[in-house]
Amino acid sequence: MKQRLLVMGVAVALGLAFGIALAIAATGGGAASSGATVSVKRIGGAGKVLVDAKGRALYSNDQERGSMVLCVGQCVSFWKPLISSGAPNGKSLPGKLGLAKRPNGSKQVTYRGKRLYTFTLDKPGKVTGDGFRDAFGGQKFTWDVVHPAKVDNDASKMGSDGYPGY
Repeated sequence: MKQRLLVMGVAVALGLAFGIALAIAATGGGAASSGATVSVKRIGGAGKVLVDAKGRALYSNDQERGSMVLCVGQCVSFWKPLISSGAPNGKSLPGKLGLAKRPNGSKQVTYRGKRLYTFTLDKPGKVTGDGFRDAFGGQKFTWDVVHPAKVDNDASKMGSDGYPGY
C-alpha cells in the first residue's frame, strides 16, 4: 500500500513538472511580465548597452526583419525573447520600444523595430554573445548586443534602414 501511494505521488509530481514546462514553453521561453523594463547600462568593453530588468544585456540578430520571426524552437533555448504582456517601459531610452507578435501569440519587445533577446550564457553585467554566430534548423544567425540609439538628425549618418547606425 505504501509503495502504491509513493508511486502515485511521484506520478503527480511529474505531471505538475510537465505542466509547468509546457506553460514556460508557451511563453516562447522568455519571462513574461506586464510592461517589461528596458534600460541602458555601461558594461565593461561593450560600453552602453540595453539591458532587461535583471541587468542582462539585450541582443538582436541581423536576420529577422519586420514581422519575420526566425528564432524559434531550439533557438529560444539559447536566445530568450524578451516577452511583455503590457507596453514595455524604457522612459530614458533614445529610440522607440514596441511589441511584436511571436508565433505562439506572445508579445516580444522590440527596439527600433528589432526583436530583443537575452543570451543564456550571459550573467547580469556581462556581454558574451556580441558577434556570436550560430544556426538552428538550417537558419544562420549573427547576434549583436544592442546599443542605445544616438539622436542625430544628420541624414548622412543614417543606416540603410533609416535609423542611426549602431
